[in-house]
Amino acid sequence: MKLLLTSGGVTNPSIREALVDLLGKPIAESTALCIPTAQYGHPWVGPGVKAWEFISGKAQNPMVDLGWKSVGVLELTALPSIDEERWVPLVRETDVLLVAGGDALYLCHWMRESGLVDLLPSLSETVWVGLSAGSMVMTPRIGADFVGWTPPTGDDSTLGLVDFSICPHLAPDGMPGNPMAAAERWAARIGVPAYAMDDQTAITVVDGAVEVVSEGHWRHFPA
Repeated sequence: MKLLLTSGGVTNPSIREALVDLLGKPIAESTALCIPTAQYGHPWVGPGVKAWEFISGKAQNPMVDLGWKSVGVLELTALPSIDEERWVPLVRETDVLLVAGGDALYLCHWMRESGLVDLLPSLSETVWVGLSAGSMVMTPRIGADFVGWTPPTGDDSTLGLVDFSICPHLAPDGMPGNPMAAAERWAARIGVPAYAMDDQTAITVVDGAVEVVSEGHWRHFPA
């Protein structure tokens, strides 16, 4: 897959331009499926109002409301109960998956349980746009600081489709989010290369090539 891993969504022109480059065509000509699943596992988010805001494009994080040709919903918790022929063709045909934030371990669990993770290697032209937990799920692990919902494995490992971890929502001291000092402590324990990034920053990954796209602040932590 082509990955656009964001902290706060498509929040500025640079990230939007990166998205269009990954799509290879305008957003208005591209189809999308939004995945709200991560929200249900996070105590501060959903289910309820926040999930509806994400799906309806009324959330503060620009993703669903970018002007897509069409937008559908792919709810991972429902997929194990329906036949694959009802949803797999839909995923294969869509241009982009818009993956909400919330709890990364809950999302990871349902990506595996639903069978979506097994489909990912065949989606070579599909763009994965992650928001916070929707980005962190692609990393090797999230770190103890971000563990909320506890998976059956009991650890903080995620999919490992990229070789670095992400600390999202980097913010100046005293502002909502994660201060740099907290990100430094997190990075010191994570055991892999890592990025801390604010909501004006994203990371693209295409064929293993990693590029930071930012109009804000970020920091790379070598392993």
